[in-house]
Amino acid sequence: MLDVKKIPPHIGYYLAGFADGEGSFHVSFRPRNDASQPWKVSLCFNVSQKDRVILALFKRHLKCGTLRSRPDGVWYYEVNNLNAIVNHVIPFFERFGFLSAKKKRDFAKFKKIAKLVQEGRHRTEEGIREILRIRQQMNDGGKRRYSDAEILARFQPRESSETIRQTPAGGGG
Repeated sequence: MLDVKKIPPHIGYYLAGFADGEGSFHVSFRPRNDASQPWKVSLCFNVSQKDRVILALFKRHLKCGTLRSRPDGVWYYEVNNLNAIVNHVIPFFERFGFLSAKKKRDFAKFKKIAKLVQEGRHRTEEGIREILRIRQQMNDGGKRRYSDAEILARFQPRESSETIRQTPAGGGG
């Protein structure tokens, strides 16, 4: 667990303020080919900026995450490991906080989802429905690769591959 008391307050508040304006908390769904677990739920905190130095401060003081660059010269600092999010990112922002109502709201929702995932609730359709409900209120809805309906549809019983192989190509009949 990150010892937030060791972070100099002027650095902690600077980084929190920077993240308040430039940071993002998001939750994404990636399809899996596992019938019992159709989605991988991923939580991520990231900040992007042309100046790598500021992002390196996040990595240094949060003691987790990765720095990478895009071809257009923009740098990303991101943390997408659940343990790092729970043990480093969340305690950091609980200690140093945000001023904007929007970021406070998104962070509170992000923490709720992290707790649900930690509890294993993301492994059930009911848990996924709860995560989707909370996520809908984050980032003003945001753009999503998969709609809630697409995510929930993968929980419906699917035909086995054996049934599909035995079905005539013309649809039978």
